[in-house]
Amino acid sequence: MKLRLLPVVLSVLVSATLLFGGYFAYRTFAMESPLQKVVSTISGVELVSMDLSGPDARMELKLAPGTNLREVYSKIQTEGRSTLGTKELKLKVVNDPSPKLEQWWSSALFEVAQAMETKQYAQIPKTLQAQGGDGIKASTEMDDKYVYVTLSDGTASKYVMLPRTPAKLGVWPNE
Repeated sequence: MKLRLLPVVLSVLVSATLLFGGYFAYRTFAMESPLQKVVSTISGVELVSMDLSGPDARMELKLAPGTNLREVYSKIQTEGRSTLGTKELKLKVVNDPSPKLEQWWSSALFEVAQAMETKQYAQIPKTLQAQGGDGIKASTEMDDKYVYVTLSDGTASKYVMLPRTPAKLGVWPNE
């Protein structure tokens, strides 16, 4: 029996196109589009990028000053639950904070890290208020997974999500 090259190559191309095209269509229309719609309904939030491959759903967001990060996380988590399934939602805020906010956060970081490590979460707002001044407003909120810290100096804002898991400290903003 002699195999003809053209039908074999065409069969492989059609199969590969259907397989990978189907996966791409599923990922785009069944996963990314619903999450993009959820994010687009939240005022003050702009979706920068999304990565749903792997065990986590990673989103990079740009937030307008004054946006409540805990509410954003909660809304995406609840309204996107059917799409997320078992994936853990990981948000990263990509706003450009001012150098003043970065320097202020660096000076408060040691005490915040200590409060996170010892699970004395009530110390975080006290630390940030004691560190206060320079027109910087700090607010903190907490849920069962994260401690949310928002720093603002009028026009610029810095958002930090500190995981409450004991295995990793998580105070560093790039984790």
